[in-house]
Amino acid sequence: MSDTWRTRAIRLLLILIAVVWSGFPIFLVVMSSFKDVREIFAVPPSFVFTPTLDSYRRLGQLWPAFYPNMLNSLIITTGATVLTVVVTSMAGYVYARYSSRLLTGSAFFMIFVRMFPPIIITLPLFPAVNLLGLSDTHVLLIVLYATFFVSLGTWIMRAFIEQIPRELEEAAFVDGADLFKTLTRVILPLAAQGIVASSIFVLVFSWNEFIFALIFTTRVAKTAPLIISEMLSTADGVEWGILFAAATIQLLPVLVFVIAVQRYVVAGLQAGAVKG
Repeated sequence: MSDTWRTRAIRLLLILIAVVWSGFPIFLVVMSSFKDVREIFAVPPSFVFTPTLDSYRRLGQLWPAFYPNMLNSLIITTGATVLTVVVTSMAGYVYARYSSRLLTGSAFFMIFVRMFPPIIITLPLFPAVNLLGLSDTHVLLIVLYATFFVSLGTWIMRAFIEQIPRELEEAAFVDGADLFKTLTRVILPLAAQGIVASSIFVLVFSWNEFIFALIFTTRVAKTAPLIISEMLSTADGVEWGILFAAATIQLLPVLVFVIAVQRYVVAGLQAGAVKG
């Protein structure tokens, strides 16, 4: 075997190990959600069984708030993604087309702030949120989630917009287009790949986020991850079949979406690494 084939074989083996390591727990959760409760923790584990939807039926009966909270997650995730795309598209254009010490300093400040874990800003925010009457609202979580990813989204959009020739903008200005029309009809369509890439990150984060939702919501804006956490702390013990069913439902939409647009994730990471 030549060195080239040996190198490829090693790479494929490492990729296979990474896929199994990452995907096998997800596979077990999904598979267990279709098992009878008595078979979930059978030793040795059985991979051949008669599937049942009993856990999904009991999920709706015992945890009726799960599906409304899924709707909350959808509303908040959609709002945060749209807000992030709008803000980062405009900010990315400014950083790509203009330069000054102030802009450079603000760009590095965004990176510096992004390094802080979310839990650090929750305590100072809590009294301000209560004072403004925003506690337990969709708007609060939308703004928080969008703010948390503005820095990353801005750098991604800056990288993509920098690749668009300035001559296209100049031609649009010559034709009588103002800045808004140039941005919406010329720049953003050409930077669509960057928009999708930046939106994916905030979408995945918003859909699965737990800390902000736990601290700032109680009932109205409660999200699906909070219900799943409550399933782990019931006084009667954990109903593992129901828990796995809820986790499967909560995981499925974002998993399908990420798989469908994974090439944009790679493009966004490469843009951030090369141009940032």
